[in-house]
Amino acid sequence: MTTIQSRKADHLALAAEGPVGFRAQGTLLDGVRLVHDALPDLAESDVDTSCNVFGKKLRAPILIAAMTGGTDEAGRVNKDLAAIAEERGYAFGLGSQRAMVVRPETRGTFRVREVAKSTVVFGNVGVVQAREMKTAELQAMVDEVGADALCIHLNPAMELVQPGGDRDFRGGFETIARVAKELSVPVIVKETGCGISPSIAKRVLGAGAKGIDVSGAGGTSWVGVETLRAEQQGDQVARSLGEAFWDWGIPTAVCVGSIAPILPPSAQLVATGGVGSGLDAARAIALGATLAGIARPVLKALREGGPAGATAFLDSVERELRTAMLLTGSRDVAALRKAPRVLSPELIGWLTQISPT
Repeated sequence: MTTIQSRKADHLALAAEGPVGFRAQGTLLDGVRLVHDALPDLAESDVDTSCNVFGKKLRAPILIAAMTGGTDEAGRVNKDLAAIAEERGYAFGLGSQRAMVVRPETRGTFRVREVAKSTVVFGNVGVVQAREMKTAELQAMVDEVGADALCIHLNPAMELVQPGGDRDFRGGFETIARVAKELSVPVIVKETGCGISPSIAKRVLGAGAKGIDVSGAGGTSWVGVETLRAEQQGDQVARSLGEAFWDWGIPTAVCVGSIAPILPPSAQLVATGGVGSGLDAARAIALGATLAGIARPVLKALREGGPAGATAFLDSVERELRTAMLLTGSRDVAALRKAPRVLSPELIGWLTQISPT
């Protein structure tokens, strides 16, 4: 097994089963209290959860978020979850496609269009890798998997802890601007668990990005994942650094609540990072998200119960989302974004002190 295959296998195992959650930092989604409407004047059948993403209609504003690729097991996970996304009318995100470039024989682990012919599929590449690639190479990568958009992920904290990870992050903004201008599909800028501030969102949206996936703090700590990998490899320097920065990042609710006011009408705002339920998704949408992405809980449900287990979990997510919409008098997703909510003092403190300037 190559280094990149070993890393991908470790990531998948630790994300599904390891103690890799944030320890002291939450998403602050629980700091969003939706106001109960005792007289909603709606039937449950009136609630419309559908939304449009890059010209395609989804049944619900849910993304099975980027996780994996590059190994045989990862390929099976991608196809199982992409098939569920297709059946349920959700969006689906691929894990980093770097392995496709480094080891072309792994390309099949990212090809999901055979089971997801019509739904929204997001491709994925790191900004450091995109910097080193010509736009034509990125276009070929997008075309091979039939992606509707390309996520360019930012992960400096994770890389700094990762043994042998990237250490040079120069040229990221210029790379995003180039790719956004030249690629045939929209570019989404995403983090990997440490969140995106409104100032960074403003810069990349100005450079042509058509979406932000906040991937905020409070869910899986990818710094934590790399810390455990460093421990397994006996790298005490990386382990010590990772322990210090395990909880580093901007909570998911802060990212969403601070970016939504500066988001252009046509852009997508994806709330990932510790979204674990339909109620979490409803809170994120009430803060201004257009999609709520769920990763680790779906993966765990798939591992424990196969496709039927993952589907049952997603049934509960969608049921909670619909219930929250009815109980706030929200006939559709646009109404939920305008639903009254009460924010906790901690969340208000973050939102009033973080600034897009």
